[in-house]
Amino acid sequence: MNERENDVIVVGARCAGAATAMLLARRGLKVTVVERGRIPSDTLSTHGIARGGVVQLARWGLLDEVLASGAPAIRQVVLRTGDDEIVRPLKEYAGIDCLIAPRRYVLDGILARAAAEAGATILTGVTATGVMRADDGRICGIRARSADGATLKMKARLVVGADGVRSKMAGYFGARTVQEGARDAATFYVYVAGLPWRGFEYHVGRNGFAGVFPTHGGEACVWICGPESITAAATTDFTGLMAKVSPSLAARMAQGHITSRVRGAARLPNHLRQAAGPGWALVGDAGYHRDPVSGHGITDAFRDAELLARHIDDPAEYQRRRDAAVGEIFAITQQMARFPEPARFVALQRQLSRALDTEATDLALTEKEGALA
Repeated sequence: MNERENDVIVVGARCAGAATAMLLARRGLKVTVVERGRIPSDTLSTHGIARGGVVQLARWGLLDEVLASGAPAIRQVVLRTGDDEIVRPLKEYAGIDCLIAPRRYVLDGILARAAAEAGATILTGVTATGVMRADDGRICGIRARSADGATLKMKARLVVGADGVRSKMAGYFGARTVQEGARDAATFYVYVAGLPWRGFEYHVGRNGFAGVFPTHGGEACVWICGPESITAAATTDFTGLMAKVSPSLAARMAQGHITSRVRGAARLPNHLRQAAGPGWALVGDAGYHRDPVSGHGITDAFRDAELLARHIDDPAEYQRRRDAAVGEIFAITQQMARFPEPARFVALQRQLSRALDTEATDLALTEKEGALA
């Protein structure tokens, strides 16, 4: 039976977990990350990053590395409803003049390397199987299993669950679900090559929402969100479904070529969980997940990592700030995920855009509060 003692154990080494580990290790804490899979590797994600997330990458000194990896800097947003199209150049806001959509195996790899360079130990092929509790009930470590079947006991004064939307750590901690919304929507995507991409594109149709996030290698992630009833059509005839949601985007896709299988999910939860308790915390999708229609998951993960790193000694303050940060965007997302008629959907999209700009400004201002770098 192997034992490790740490200041912090982070379960999960993707966006939320690697960012959390990096920031805590930069503070001089002894951090171990356990990840059951392989890093870097791909994962289910449309991987567009809102401006707030780009602000944080820049503050952490990683944005240049992400851009150097070949992720294009996006400086234009297109919003199309029927035959009406609005093209808007991205103005500098909160010190950032671009958006990005890096492939997850690239982004997660950069974050994991940054965590390791900061001093965190990253163990892959290790699955958390439970938690350890002190006599007073406080979480004081985890039990885990390595790829070769060895049993591990790992002690820490804080255990962080960063294991995604279907978080087992949330269950081990006994985290309460504070708020829950409907889960009757679906999101599916493919990668398309051989076309010029104009920027981030959003196409509003009846009972559906589609878009384009240009990424590495001249490809773009082309996605569709809609009611759960789209599931069968998305997996069997993605281009046919796209023709119903956005005929113009479907026509352009036909001039390129699809380079991947259809990926996606239906009935993903809209939930807000308790963020922290005695000896534990949740970050990213493990603690808060909203429908992908608002494209905000990576920024959520980064924000939680930074908030927890700043308030690691005050779990109640981490909880308060996390809850305050998610409220408006969570509410807008839940309305968008009902896919109202196009005019209402466009109004919600504009409301979301304003909320994202406000969030980016708030995140940029945290630097003046002594943000971790």
